[in-house]
Amino acid sequence: MRSRQIIRQVLLLVGGIIMLMPFIWMISTSLEQGGLQNYVEAWTRVPFGTYFLNTLLVTSLTLIGVLITSSLAAYSFGTMEYPGRDKLFLLFLSTMMVPQPVYLAPSYVLLAKLGWVDTYLALIVPWITNVFSIFLLRQHFMTLPKSLYEAARLDGCSRFGYLWRVALPLSKSVIATIMLFNVIGSWNSFMWPLVVTHSEKLRVLQVGLSYFNQEQSSNYQLLMAASTFSILPLLLLFLLAQKHLVASYSRSGLKD
Repeated sequence: MRSRQIIRQVLLLVGGIIMLMPFIWMISTSLEQGGLQNYVEAWTRVPFGTYFLNTLLVTSLTLIGVLITSSLAAYSFGTMEYPGRDKLFLLFLSTMMVPQPVYLAPSYVLLAKLGWVDTYLALIVPWITNVFSIFLLRQHFMTLPKSLYEAARLDGCSRFGYLWRVALPLSKSVIATIMLFNVIGSWNSFMWPLVVTHSEKLRVLQVGLSYFNQEQSSNYQLLMAASTFSILPLLLLFLLAQKHLVASYSRSGLKD
């Protein structure tokens, strides 16, 4: 038994080192020749400050929308009973199987008719609903004892009051996971912002990084410096939220 644990720990250590190698190479390359000056030069070559602000704005507003819509939809699918509930939920889940290139062109046509192309609305509104977030929160709501709802009703609590005062406070780990996934998704979004925006003032980080890559294709030090400060916020966020991530998976029944 002891030998199995040692082998397991060694394998995990080796796997961790292998996963860290690309990050180590990226940081070491960014510090070659110019050192920290590479970061300053990469930051000033293009308006990365604008790209970061746009990304923070889009990510924040999208996250707020996802939390609101996911909470309400998951509460409906997980705790309320009405005809066609399960079929409607399966229909929601089926949309996850549709790849983005399939609906990219129709979505662009719709946004063009609404006059939203090359605006913040095009970057935010289509993504304020996330099916996986609804699924994850629904799974958690279904594990809450019905006695909690009955006790809340006896105290005069409405359905929305139960959601706000009881269900959501008991779902902090799941909400943290939803926040983490959606922040990563918004932060790394590339194809959609590239298609629906044209002006530089609306570029998000990944699109700006792509243009920077084309301009500095041979300057690996600057490329790695820009990549490092672009990915650093996500790494810090993941380290802060990993405990909640594991807890939410175990509580929602998704852990092996």
